[in-house]
Amino acid sequence: MHPSGMPPSGDRRVVVGVTGSLGSLAALHRAAAEARRTGGQLWAVLAWDPPPAEFTQHGYLPSVPLLEACRRAAGLELASALRTAFGNAGPGVPMDGLVSRGAPGRALVEIASREDDLLVVGTGHRGRLHRALFPSVARYCVAHAACPVLTVPPPSMLRELEAASRRNALRLPLDARELDGGRISEM
Repeated sequence: MHPSGMPPSGDRRVVVGVTGSLGSLAALHRAAAEARRTGGQLWAVLAWDPPPAEFTQHGYLPSVPLLEACRRAAGLELASALRTAFGNAGPGVPMDGLVSRGAPGRALVEIASREDDLLVVGTGHRGRLHRALFPSVARYCVAHAACPVLTVPPPSMLRELEAASRRNALRLPLDARELDGGRISEM
C-alpha cells in the first residue's frame, strides 16, 4: 500500500458498497469471491452523509463534533457488517475497509475510478414507492462508473421475508411453507 492510501496501480481492486443490509452482505460475499478469483484486493466501502441542516441544533451546517461522531458511527457500522459477513476468519483476501463521506453512488464511483477495478453493488429489493423516494445506488453506479459494475440481486430468502412481513402488516394469514418455498412438510 502506498503512503497515499491507494494501492499500487497494478493491483486489481474489487470495490463493494456495504450498508449492513442482507442485500449488501450478499454483495460483499460475491465481491470477496471475485477478489479471490482474480487475485485482487477487496475494498469494502460504507458511504455516509451528514445529517441535514434542519436536524442540527441551530439549523446550520453540522458541527465538527457531530460530523466526527457520524464518521465514527459509520466506521463501527462497517466493522460490524464485516464481522457479520466473515466472522473472525476474514474474507480470505487482502481487504481494506473505507468510510467515505458523501452520497453512496457517487462515493463508490469515485473510489472505483480505475478501468481495471470491479465495482460490486447490491440491487436491493425495491417497490415503486421506495424507487420514487430514494434513488438507486446500483443504477447510479452502472450509469457513471469508469469500470465494470457487477450488480448482485438480493438473496431469495430476503424477498420471502419481505413478503411475509407485508402479509403480517396487512393481517393476512401466513403459511410457514411460504417462507421456505414449500419445503416444510405438513405434520
